[in-house]
Amino acid sequence: MNKYITELLGTFFLVFTIGCTVVGNGAGALAPLAIGSALMVMVFAGGHISGAHYNPAVTLGVWMRGRCETKDVAGYMVSQIAGAVLAALVVKYLKAGAAVVPIALATAPALLAEFLFTFALVFVILNVATAKGTSGNSFYGLAIGFTVMTGAFAVGNISGGVFNPAVAVGISMMGLSAWNNIWIYLVADFIAAMAAAWTFKAVSPEDNAAAIDVVVESEPQRQRAASRPQ
Repeated sequence: MNKYITELLGTFFLVFTIGCTVVGNGAGALAPLAIGSALMVMVFAGGHISGAHYNPAVTLGVWMRGRCETKDVAGYMVSQIAGAVLAALVVKYLKAGAAVVPIALATAPALLAEFLFTFALVFVILNVATAKGTSGNSFYGLAIGFTVMTGAFAVGNISGGVFNPAVAVGISMMGLSAWNNIWIYLVADFIAAMAAAWTFKAVSPEDNAAAIDVVVESEPQRQRAASRPQ
């Protein structure tokens, strides 16, 4: 349960920051910096508890990589969407009366933009937070937050810079994107996550083997191993 609460809280503050910096008199051109920073600090805050996915596409990619147990996938995704919904409701309350203009999306460019930077986000996460070569590093939150910031600056005016199906639900509730556009985010982001996981496995086969060992090993096995004399 602690993992699910952490995922809810992290996603809440990510979507809450998006809403507060974009709706009404927000942060203007600096909104991507605030959004990337919010993700960064929440990753550092919750990484040791849940892995700090805060994104159903990331959960899918991490699961495919072998670092998220199947029994947790649905719980993570439900918690993330719940956090996004709660954040959208709070933003709508705090920013009641603020003018909201939905982003106008061109389907093909939005699909491509979302795919590319969601791929980049999931690929970065797999490399900085799950690879043996970067195990125990202290920069993973910074790398993840800066990836989202870079994507938001680069393609925010094309797709909205979402890269996250839970965020897509949140911005649709806030009126920043029309509900009939949500399929663009769902399709592009989930396909990108799968592509990133496949790519990671292809370029890091030794990490893939290690991940399988971790997932297959049961909790009783881990407990027995921990109790053995060293």
